[in-house]
Amino acid sequence: QVQLVESGGGSVQAGDSLGLSCANSGGTFLLHGMGWFRQVPGKEREFVAAIAANGGTKYLADSVKGRFTISRDYAKNTVYLQMNSLKPEDTAVYYCWLTPNYWGQGTQVTVSS
Repeated sequence: QVQLVESGGGSVQAGDSLGLSCANSGGTFLLHGMGWFRQVPGKEREFVAAIAANGGTKYLADSVKGRFTISRDYAKNTVYLQMNSLKPEDTAVYYCWLTPNYWGQGTQVTVSS
């Protein structure tokens, strides 16, 4: 059974960096694309970043290009989101995603101006 456990959220100042991790227990990590979405109250969940099953292709939302990086570690069954130059508008609950439709519990990221 797939279980996604996120960690690394917190409160930072604008311009700071923060890293998120998502460990996948169970399932077939190697066969699945993974990614991150985020959601603020009253808005739909929005795509942030994704990485293909083989790690060869990465996708980033325009709003985070040049600031966020996604990567995965096959030995640890973990996907990472490194967030640099954070902005207040990055404040949201960040959800780990495993294709096709598995989700983590979410971790709060708060960026203060």
